[in-house]
Amino acid sequence: MSTTVHDLELPELDTFGLDRAQARAAMEAARAEHWLARMPMGYTVTRYADVVGILRDRRFHSALSLIPQMAGIDDETFNRRRQQSILSMEGDEHARVRRLVAPSFSPKAADRLRPFMRQVVDGLVDGFVANGRCDLVADLCEPYPIPIICELLGAPKEDWKLFSAWATDIFRIFNGDVANELPLIQAASEELEAYVRAMIDERRTSPADDLLSTMIAAEEAGDRLSTDELVMLCEAVLMAGTDTTRNQLACTVALLTDHPDVWARLAEDPSAAAGTVEESMRHLGAVRGTARFASEDIEYRDVVFPAGTLVATSLATANLDPEVYVDPTTFDVTRVHPKQQLTFGSGIHFCLGAALARAELQEALPVLARRLPDLRLDGTIEWKPDTVGIWGPARLPLAFGATSGGQLSAS
Repeated sequence: MSTTVHDLELPELDTFGLDRAQARAAMEAARAEHWLARMPMGYTVTRYADVVGILRDRRFHSALSLIPQMAGIDDETFNRRRQQSILSMEGDEHARVRRLVAPSFSPKAADRLRPFMRQVVDGLVDGFVANGRCDLVADLCEPYPIPIICELLGAPKEDWKLFSAWATDIFRIFNGDVANELPLIQAASEELEAYVRAMIDERRTSPADDLLSTMIAAEEAGDRLSTDELVMLCEAVLMAGTDTTRNQLACTVALLTDHPDVWARLAEDPSAAAGTVEESMRHLGAVRGTARFASEDIEYRDVVFPAGTLVATSLATANLDPEVYVDPTTFDVTRVHPKQQLTFGSGIHFCLGAALARAELQEALPVLARRLPDLRLDGTIEWKPDTVGIWGPARLPLAFGATSGGQLSAS
């Protein structure tokens, strides 16, 4: 017999104002009691199997499209841009766009950029290695993804700073103050759109070996992407491929300051990076949750979610579910993952750029471990506030031993 979610006796959960350890303890206590918990703005799903179940149920739609409404924004252009993004698109149209672009985001496509990734990391390390210390966030994590995205799209080096500024301003949509940040977000979106439209016009007549040319040429049964869709996808690539990588790399290195044996192994054996990346994303993911809303009255596990009900899925809590992982709170890079860690999500909105993000992290870590030996904290890690959608260190002060002349690693 089914029961509406509003009538269930559920654990109450409010992690606002708690530090990371307190929030984790509260979430784990709620998970032990029920697979659902009641939160101030809706409900959260706490267990691995049910997080996957909700994310794979196509009746639950991405809540990204609700951000303007929740912020009280009624700007028609802004709202339309959010609704037409692949990050919040649903149904047949979402499936169509994803099907057309999926080959462009395959592991094979990402592998072509690996030498360039190593080159970018080496160049950034050159800027601070002689000092013996750095703030990894400002000196490496923040600038690292932008050249990769620009190389992927085919934008020249002289425009890297433009893309970095646009990414910073567009990402203000996740900072919890959209109403006040709206002019900056819109200006950046409009400037990026104008730039990309010019690139599209050029690539239509002079294709290059880049993602934009590949997406222009993408075709299935005569179906092609429109110019508006190409613009939308380029913005989505910039949004989804920048802040996630920045924060996850910082989270991973922050973890590894407590594991010098793993850091030393990465320097000697770059193949260890794959397991290190997966375990760090499971243990301390930069994307800790994602929200859905019921597009209609939905019955799931004998619980009815009325249309419009907001349901958050706690990826971080699911990644520590003892029903899935043995000794889940232990960081073990040799762990054989029985199921995929969920920081990339699941279902139709599974991160399209997962292969690219994995490659960026896998290439950065061995270079850093080789060139920054004897890594240690050089102060206190400053973490971003919980209100930030994609989370990680705001400042990561590090000290490290001298290398042999700070020479470049082989690429």
